[in-house]
Amino acid sequence: MDPDAGVLVLAATPIGRVADAPPRLAEELATADVVAAEDTRRLKRLTTDLGVSVTGRVVSYFEGNESARTPVLLEALLAGERVLLVTDAGMPSVSDPGYRLVAAAVEHDVLVTAVPGPSAVLTALAVSGLPVDRFCFEGFLPRKAGERSRRLAALGKEERTMVFFEAPHRTEAALAAMADALGGDRPAAVCRELTKTHEEVRRGSLAELAAWAADGIRGEVTIVVAGAAPSAEVGSDPDSLRAAVADLEGEGVSRKEAIVEVARRAGVPKREVYNLVHGAPS
Repeated sequence: MDPDAGVLVLAATPIGRVADAPPRLAEELATADVVAAEDTRRLKRLTTDLGVSVTGRVVSYFEGNESARTPVLLEALLAGERVLLVTDAGMPSVSDPGYRLVAAAVEHDVLVTAVPGPSAVLTALAVSGLPVDRFCFEGFLPRKAGERSRRLAALGKEERTMVFFEAPHRTEAALAAMADALGGDRPAAVCRELTKTHEEVRRGSLAELAAWAADGIRGEVTIVVAGAAPSAEVGSDPDSLRAAVADLEGEGVSRKEAIVEVARRAGVPKREVYNLVHGAPS
């Protein structure tokens, strides 16, 4: 790390109740040289609720000015200042502004640290009732139906539990698209208004949840979806390999894709499976 540079602090802010704020947040807000906030008005409400006075400079740092403001904040860091980054809720850079600044700080050997705290991703995962030993975060799905369908199709064989953010007015469409791509019987949970007064966790199949959301929902939404069932292992003997390819083709998978998948399951080279299926010498 550059000994003359400052420190970039990523601070988690409450996703619901102000009482969930980590104790260090108030200290960092009061002592930072620069506080970069996604929404300065929400920052003002937060500091009022916490009883904190910000003594450093306050600047806005949101999606619209992130590219232009990053060099300015980097300059402050290189000048030895302590820059605190907060977003509207949760941890900065997780589907929020912050990644560009972190990447720039790392590139210039500036120390980057964090004030850990509330996270909608981990909170929803923990209360969903779905497996938590392996998971992936997919952020927001594309708004356009075609792009959304392609993204979900690519996740069809994902075996880890998946976590998504979604806008309330698009939740029904997202759940319906998930049911089409992943199967209507796939277990899932819709977590709404986490840690707030009207917190709700609705569990069921994707089809059931899509029907429930048709009446309209409000508030911040996080969707947790169970992963696909683990792929069955395939024996590496020639008969098993040929049969596995034939089974996948019977399910509508192209021969090329079937060969790749069978090779992966059996742990053998793709060329070996290809030669067996096409009758070529091994």
